[in-house]
Amino acid sequence: MAQQTHIRLNDGVEIPQIGFGVWQVDNAEAPKAVKAAIEAGYRSIDTAAIYGNEEGVAAGIRAAGVPREQLFITTKLWNDRHGTQNALKAFDESLKKLRLEYVDLYLIHWPTPRTNLYVETWRALQEIKSSGRAKSVGVSNFKVPHLEHIIGETGIVPVINQIELHPRFQQTVQREFHARHKIVTESWSPLGQGRVMKDPLIAGIAQKHGRTPAQVALRWHIQNGLVAIPKSVTPARIVENFDVFNFELTEDDMAKIATLDNNRGRIGPDPELFT
Repeated sequence: MAQQTHIRLNDGVEIPQIGFGVWQVDNAEAPKAVKAAIEAGYRSIDTAAIYGNEEGVAAGIRAAGVPREQLFITTKLWNDRHGTQNALKAFDESLKKLRLEYVDLYLIHWPTPRTNLYVETWRALQEIKSSGRAKSVGVSNFKVPHLEHIIGETGIVPVINQIELHPRFQQTVQREFHARHKIVTESWSPLGQGRVMKDPLIAGIAQKHGRTPAQVALRWHIQNGLVAIPKSVTPARIVENFDVFNFELTEDDMAKIATLDNNRGRIGPDPELFT
């Protein structure tokens, strides 16, 4: 299996391009899934306080037995913990559940603009980073106006914005803004919650390369310079999703996949409205 590729964040830290997501993975199921992912070669694990599985992720990490410095662990602050003191306390709780001295990346999970606390919360994350307990800090589900607001108010650019992104919802305008400001784009739901795998165009490209539709979709993320965090609890699928570093899509393949983009392709909630 070819070696994992990495992207350098704007603070100099490197993140693996393919990580293992644990959204909707039960806390009791997480140890087995995380251990299987690490054994398959994943070194980046993405969780969040709201997933309720940080303790299970911790158990999986310990069971895998890989040195901590070889892992890249991400967790996220939930919407009801915005504000300086709430955020600092929530981070402490996550760190304790993960049984770690630090995380590699800590994110504001959603901007929740109606509460209008995300700038204050972003400042709190700077405090956490300064303490060394989060190596890097960023955001998730922030639209361009939310990013402009936190950058304008603090002068500090997030290293990453984790957003819904897949071939049917390619977020080109958002990605262009990220590129201009040296913000890495990380894709959640990189397979469109499985819908991408049913697309005949993707299936045709997969057949041509002797690959699965999921592998083609994940390779598309890699060649677009994105970070992706596919999720599965099936051992064979966990391995399959990581086996994407030893083939390449052609320019024609990439151009065809670009035609799948649909500005109504969003599956998850609109960050402007979600609280």
